[in-house]
Amino acid sequence: MLPIFLAFAFIAILFIVVVAGRPDKFIVTRSTQISAPPEKVFPHVNDFHKWEAWSPWAKMDPACKYSYSGTAAGVGAGFAWDGNKKVGAGGMTITESAPNDLIRIKLEFLKPFKATNTAEFTFKFAGNQTAVTWTMSGKNNFFFKAFGLFMNCDDMIGKDFAKGLAAIKSAVETSGNN
Repeated sequence: MLPIFLAFAFIAILFIVVVAGRPDKFIVTRSTQISAPPEKVFPHVNDFHKWEAWSPWAKMDPACKYSYSGTAAGVGAGFAWDGNKKVGAGGMTITESAPNDLIRIKLEFLKPFKATNTAEFTFKFAGNQTAVTWTMSGKNNFFFKAFGLFMNCDDMIGKDFAKGLAAIKSAVETSGNN
């Protein structure tokens, strides 16, 4: 009985050491090229009212409840959601908005877990294309470090970012406003 207990204790300690040694921070980044100038792309992100048209999470829960607060767009604009298990609940606030260049967002998750992260969109124009980059960064607490041992969060979130960027690209390029 004692050897079994010691084996479990050793495994538990080893697990804790491995998890504690994982990175304290994470970053997920995806980019796309859109055939339009930044001034045609930027409004799709700078106004939360326009997110439902391209957000990959809006399609996961069509019954999700949304609310808006603060300014209509740009710094101070707020957005909250409360949905099913796939989308959870939380809120976002635009904390920085440099027209056609950068949007920084404070992202707060409430369900299924609590976390505060930073989302950022950058817009770089070259030739006749805008490179749009979507990044999310934050801190990994012990739970997320352990979760990361079993699930590749970069792949999971990155797939959603890629879908969202593709939807923005489609909306901008098919609108005829290039």
